[in-house]
Amino acid sequence: MHEIEFLKVVVIIFGLASLVIFIFNKLKLPSVIGFLLTGIIAGPYALGLISDIAIIDILAEIGVILLLFIIGMDFSIKKLIKIKNIVIIGGVMQVGITILVVVGILHFFTHVPYNQAVFIGFLVALSSTAIILKVLQENDQVESHHGKISLGILIFQDLIIVPMMLFVPFLSGESTNIGSELLLMLGKTVALLGVTFVLARWVIQYVLHKIAVSNSQELFLIAIIVFGFTIASFSAWLGISLALGAFLAGMAISESSYSYQAIGNIAPFRDVFASFFFVSIGLLLDLSFFASHWVTIIAITIILIALKAIVIGFVSTVLGYPFRIAFRSGLILAQIGEFSFVLAKIGMSNNLIDNYFYQIFLAVAILSMSVTPIFILFSKPITTFFAKLPMPKAVREGLKELPKAKIPGISVPSRM
Repeated sequence: MHEIEFLKVVVIIFGLASLVIFIFNKLKLPSVIGFLLTGIIAGPYALGLISDIAIIDILAEIGVILLLFIIGMDFSIKKLIKIKNIVIIGGVMQVGITILVVVGILHFFTHVPYNQAVFIGFLVALSSTAIILKVLQENDQVESHHGKISLGILIFQDLIIVPMMLFVPFLSGESTNIGSELLLMLGKTVALLGVTFVLARWVIQYVLHKIAVSNSQELFLIAIIVFGFTIASFSAWLGISLALGAFLAGMAISESSYSYQAIGNIAPFRDVFASFFFVSIGLLLDLSFFASHWVTIIAITIILIALKAIVIGFVSTVLGYPFRIAFRSGLILAQIGEFSFVLAKIGMSNNLIDNYFYQIFLAVAILSMSVTPIFILFSKPITTFFAKLPMPKAVREGLKELPKAKIPGISVPSRM
């Protein structure tokens, strides 16, 4: 019976998604929003076509793994080293400043207790790795300056999610041994990086070479999947993000000479499974609650987007980028992230938030995610409009000279 229910869910999602995405393609709208809408329509709060959300959660988890696995294969360790300042300095500043601003607003204007305000700051600080990198990759913007800023900050956010999860019991007063837990997590992270490095340096290249010589495409595909899911599973076993493990696995394979062949084999599966993730987010939205509180939800969403865009724009400016790149990066990262859903559930179980706030959070998160593809697609004209405003020269032109854009046959300064 369980197998029949599983097949029913898959048929409903693909059937409804095919119709929705067809309409969205005709209207030239991003497919990500179409998948979110599919989840909303099929979910228990609308037509009620899907009741077993647990099945979707499993498929969505696989989708996120494959999505970040391929992104990792497209982004080698050498490229990561080039943006280390963005990851470390930019990531720390973005998360830290966002939490401080949220705590200040909530505590001094709405008198929310510090522990709850800090937890809400955690939720707001994270952005959507899955949506941002998918849309950037579809539009060939990952290698752009705003793409690198987005990727660097997202990598730090994926790293910081585990310490945030460890802090939740501490904020609720149920744990006082946070220091030793963080030290343990640091050791686990080092272990994950060590295992990934060993596989990348001595195992993956050798195995893929032997398989490539055998000229078996099926065996090559199986080996790629095994490597990716092994590192991701090891990451989850250590208590670290599955997504981070998948990203590191992709980077390990990118160091081999067979990375392009690996991407070609995995890419078709990525989009199929990644669609389940976006559908699973849409399933969570309670339409009746949204209808009853739509003014509050829209107001909070606007404040959230403005807050994150300003903070990330400021961080990018401090890193030396001109206004056009800084503001564009702020627009791209100005939404709630998928890992905030995980944190929110933990917060509810630790009594840091109630069901009312959880529903507000879900609605704001989904709404902010839905407008993200639009912000990415139209970030350049929006930025051009705001760039006409008067501002100091240092802000407009940036604090450092950026490398020239690599356009075949042409070399132009990258100030756009």
